[in-house]
Amino acid sequence: MTKIVGVDVFPLALPSPDQAPRAYTTRPPWPSIYGNHRETLVVRLTADDGTAGWGEALAPVAPEVPAEIVRRLLAPVLLGADPRRVRPLRHQLGELMRERGHLGGHQADAIAAVDIALWDLAGKLAGLPVVDLLGGAFHREVPTYLSGLPGGADGERVAQARDWVGRGVRQVKVGLGYGVGVDLATVSALREVHPDLRIAVDVHGVYGFADAVQLGRGLAERDAWFLEMPMAFEDVAGHADLAGRVDLPVALGESLRHRWEFQPFVAARAVGLLQPDIGRTGVTEGLAIAQYAETHHLGVAPHHSAGLGLALAAGLHVAAACANLVAFEWHPTLFDTVNHILTVPIEVTPTAIPLPVGPGLGVSVDVDAVDRYCTWRQR
Repeated sequence: MTKIVGVDVFPLALPSPDQAPRAYTTRPPWPSIYGNHRETLVVRLTADDGTAGWGEALAPVAPEVPAEIVRRLLAPVLLGADPRRVRPLRHQLGELMRERGHLGGHQADAIAAVDIALWDLAGKLAGLPVVDLLGGAFHREVPTYLSGLPGGADGERVAQARDWVGRGVRQVKVGLGYGVGVDLATVSALREVHPDLRIAVDVHGVYGFADAVQLGRGLAERDAWFLEMPMAFEDVAGHADLAGRVDLPVALGESLRHRWEFQPFVAARAVGLLQPDIGRTGVTEGLAIAQYAETHHLGVAPHHSAGLGLALAAGLHVAAACANLVAFEWHPTLFDTVNHILTVPIEVTPTAIPLPVGPGLGVSVDVDAVDRYCTWRQR
């Protein structure tokens, strides 16, 4: 029997351009904390024949926390286990802290990294891509929407949108939340860029119910695509009420990590588009979420922001295996560092990302880069 003989964890921090020390702060109007370095967690599982599987969790702040969970809580279960039994192992890892209420948060992030590494290792051992282990690809090129259009003024965003439209882009998402009137003015400006441009808006949960309704109705009048994370992430009833009052899909899911978190929103018809992040759900649970959405005739548009090449590759394999895929998020301003830990870069086009080919995730890890960026070298 093939066995796992090594579990290695690498919390990474890619230096900021100005070489400033690691620091965390908020970026108003959004309430979440952000780091000034690009941070993530990488996991390596090694089989007794020397084959290595790699995984990554979306851990943009303090990746040392889920790294310690892998090292202390997950590794003892993994060592000696058959890595080809991916789903049974994933189930066992999920049960470890369930009784104590830790199905989400850092525990889930740690499991996601391991789960991705298990699929990568199982694919390499079988000589098959992960998407084939999942049953086959609906897409060999994963359709994307462009996420970002940063800038302090609408003129800057419009100029960027025109540039991307000139390259073939017809789907964009802009991060707003600066006030309903200001947000709607931005969308009105972008609406002039191209008649076929689909415009989505993400406000990171900053609005109360009344403002969210006003924004949603205004966006519908401007033929917007969807409204993402309009209110407090836990407010199922509020989202259901909102969804019944606006004529565009309400999208959410980047903060959710398993089916049981999505279930109340789906059951209440509070969501029209699900956005799991495979760097937080892992491959196993990410596909399960997508299939759960499919049973309710809902589409999925996987979230992807600060993850590096392993999380991106895992997300692409899950997206490719989804019959109900709408589009995959692509953030060009964050893409520069995606390939820093890969020996062969993942290539993108303005409208799609080709599915990586080859066994497992189809990507090769630059071990020297992983070692170089690992924060535990400083312990």
